[in-house]
Amino acid sequence: MTSPTGRRTRAGRLRLPVALLGATILAAAGALLGPGTAAHAATPIRTVEDKVEVPAGPGLPDTIPLDTTLYLPAATPAPAVLVAHGFGGTKSSVDADARALVDRGFVVLTWTARGFGASGGQIALDSPDFEVADARALVDRLAANPDVVQDGPGDPRVGVTGGSYGGALALLLAGYDSRIDALAPVITWNDLGQALFPNAAAAPGALPADTPARGAFAPDGVFKRGWAGVFFSAGLAPGGGPGGAVEGATDPAADAPPAPTGAPTAPNVPATCGRFTAAVCAAYTEAATTGRLSPATAELLRRSSPASVTDRISAPTLVVQGEADTLFGLDQADATARQIAAADGTVRVLWYGGGHDGGAPDQRVRDAIGTWFDHWLAGSGDPPATDFGYTVASGVRTGGDTPTSRTVEAPAYPGLGGAPAVSTEPLPLEGDPQVALVPAGGNPAAITSLPGLGGALGNIGNRVAAFTAELPGQSAVFRTAPVAAPLLVAGAPRVDLAIARVPGQPAPDEAVLFAKVYEIASDGTRTLLGGAVSPVRVAVPADGSSARVAVTLPGVVAPIEAGNRLMVSVGTTDQGFAGTTTPAVWRIGLGGAEAGGALTVPVVPGEAVTANTVPAGPLLGIAGVFAAALLAAVVARLYRRRVGHGAPSGPDAAPIAGTDGSGLPTPRPLEIRDLAKTYRGGFKAVRGVSFDVERGMVLGLLGPNGAGKTTVLRMLMGLIRPTAGSIRAFGEPVGAGAPVLARIGAFVEGPGFLPHLSGLDNLRLYWAATGRPTDEAHLDDALEIAGLGGSVRRRVGTYSQGMRQRLAIAQAMLGLPELLVLDEPTNGLDPPQIHAMREVLQRYAAAGRTVLVSSHQLAEVEQTCSHVVVMHQGTVVAAGTVDDIIAGGGAASFTVDEPARAAVVLGGLDGVRAVAVDGDAVHAELNGTPRASAVRALVTAGVEVRSAGPRRRLEDAFLQLVGEEPPR
Repeated sequence: MTSPTGRRTRAGRLRLPVALLGATILAAAGALLGPGTAAHAATPIRTVEDKVEVPAGPGLPDTIPLDTTLYLPAATPAPAVLVAHGFGGTKSSVDADARALVDRGFVVLTWTARGFGASGGQIALDSPDFEVADARALVDRLAANPDVVQDGPGDPRVGVTGGSYGGALALLLAGYDSRIDALAPVITWNDLGQALFPNAAAAPGALPADTPARGAFAPDGVFKRGWAGVFFSAGLAPGGGPGGAVEGATDPAADAPPAPTGAPTAPNVPATCGRFTAAVCAAYTEAATTGRLSPATAELLRRSSPASVTDRISAPTLVVQGEADTLFGLDQADATARQIAAADGTVRVLWYGGGHDGGAPDQRVRDAIGTWFDHWLAGSGDPPATDFGYTVASGVRTGGDTPTSRTVEAPAYPGLGGAPAVSTEPLPLEGDPQVALVPAGGNPAAITSLPGLGGALGNIGNRVAAFTAELPGQSAVFRTAPVAAPLLVAGAPRVDLAIARVPGQPAPDEAVLFAKVYEIASDGTRTLLGGAVSPVRVAVPADGSSARVAVTLPGVVAPIEAGNRLMVSVGTTDQGFAGTTTPAVWRIGLGGAEAGGALTVPVVPGEAVTANTVPAGPLLGIAGVFAAALLAAVVARLYRRRVGHGAPSGPDAAPIAGTDGSGLPTPRPLEIRDLAKTYRGGFKAVRGVSFDVERGMVLGLLGPNGAGKTTVLRMLMGLIRPTAGSIRAFGEPVGAGAPVLARIGAFVEGPGFLPHLSGLDNLRLYWAATGRPTDEAHLDDALEIAGLGGSVRRRVGTYSQGMRQRLAIAQAMLGLPELLVLDEPTNGLDPPQIHAMREVLQRYAAAGRTVLVSSHQLAEVEQTCSHVVVMHQGTVVAAGTVDDIIAGGGAASFTVDEPARAAVVLGGLDGVRAVAVDGDAVHAELNGTPRASAVRALVTAGVEVRSAGPRRRLEDAFLQLVGEEPPR
């Protein structure tokens, strides 16, 4: 509805996101897991409690009371929002949601649905004659309220939102009442018949490949008895069943005992029906006892389905669906969106990483709903975006058990409103036809999920299901080859199957099967995607030929790692469904040649955006840190421009100039003077350390464990504060947050990465945090250095220690810093990688940069470094070139043509002793005699000297300097 001016207006910008209706059911305990209580503004909110009388039903003379609360904002008149609670809840379940909306400037009306809490009547499952009629009466009430903006006589400006049971009501109300101006249904059904009696079988090629999660919605489905039983039991006891509310509660008040109702059951209705109408009770009883969908039950469920009215919904609709939902899957939201769009309605789709088996909507979804109502009710801002967003969960949880995730945003929901159809990727399947049996009574049955427990179990639930969902002899499995690159499945995969009888074995006229998809890691670990199955009921020819069907598998969002496989399993039993109880044997194979025996997976490319897993307080702190880092980077960048230190374009670039452009010498990369660090208790880790590092050096910092090497590096990076002394890099003092740190790349005390992201994403995220331009990262150079190949696109959580080490070195080299500081860089590397690292570091320094390496690999330092600083017990005991350190004791070796004669000549020189012949080499302790003098004496005596050099290795010098075993 529009205002007389033709556009909507609003009193002020909405301030807080909508706290949506959580709908996670804990079936075993009758408890729930909803969103946290929303934060509210300090402004007092006026509320009006009332019992609104509405007709008891069509043709009935009586009325029933609806328990309502009206919430009023500070400024009225204002647009209104109806907030409907979930199944088994009451108006108190959505109190936090209502208050958040009022804080944003809306009038809000909540009520307890008939059959629950303090309201009268019986539960009719969102029937147009009962619950929908009640909601229309509440709209009439808003039309008479002067605190509500009116678009015309009897026409209030009003939106509606709700989760699950309340979400279906929102859709049905919009279909039956044209006064609804905007709606946001959350995790709800489109076709209740298909939700409770799903059948995922279709004729091959009959189902369009347009939208990501289109379901088959075939008739004669398989009864979802697990979920149906949970809901029916919630309506047996007064107020909503044992344990109180089942859905939609957002605060502890929802768990209080519900207020008594005047009529727990209608006259002449058995007590076993609880608070349900006789029609609903009869439908459930029939389904629970027969497992089949009768025409009468199908009609009852059709009238309670938004699918019956989506062709006449004209109000802008934001459809929100959960990716962790075995009750109302992504196919239900897909159907709703398609149907509204087909009728030229305005619709947007969002998926999030929760649902009936997960959690409440995240901040991204809440903000989107707030923006939706901002525009369509309050008239603020431009029309909301029509892009499509979905959440990619990592399976990694924080210490607070918060799932880490990222959001992907695509330009539009594929196949909707003129957008291109969804992209698909066929993955060839391997596996011959297999025999699977149905045990007598369908027992034991596979267990793939427990209704509502997915959120409590988290990612581990899908791994446990990988074992409980596969019983011996009851399934046929088909596998793909390892995927060559990471694959992000977004929607409902499909597979063609051929099902036939086995000659001489029992089988009824039809097969009831359950199809699902697993990810198989390289170590054999299996994870059930979405924790869900797709039931199939298909007639099988008696002549032995195959029934060929296209099966739509559960809609999921699943990141598949490179090197992992997908496995399709087709089982004969599932505890959550009313399957076949007659013993049977089926031969199950892949579809015909025209299908190619492939698993077809939907792919929705998009842009990854930041996940919302950090609370507001820490988020502000993190933002402050990043702001400071960005400022430091900008200052450093300006400084580099001022002094003329442009970054070379690669590891082999020309050396950096030795002047600052004005002819003055550039400052040393590193100057350390009288550095000391004393910890509490008087322990002196570092004492009087001084040394310089020049451009082009590869300097090795050596010392036994406890020598103070890492402490020096930590002070160098500003991680800890020195007790005394100074550190200057490129002439600038070093400390926490110092701008000059932007010119230093470091890897100190082990790698630290986000395990749920790939190596490549970790590098990109790290560089983005610096605030520096992407083209300065030299990412390709860093990746070449890392040498991870295709593994750089795998999750870091799967990396070996050596792979993490190489990734850390690549991270330190991002931006090709002028000073590179590496702590034990060769840990975890194999010999070829160590050799490659040696060449990289030497080449890096040859380009005019500087490398400082702390290492215990003495042989490697000897071959890699040009200079060495040796520390012992917190002090520097030696410093110089590697050759000088090795030659410090005077031991020398000479390769000659006449070893015996050379030994006599050397033995005759003053001070030379311990002369020994070893093949064509002669070793001697020169004891201060210059090596050049010894060579001259040999040549004068007619001995040909082929080579001359220090005899000792760096390890020998090290032992002499520190007086103990070399570091291991």
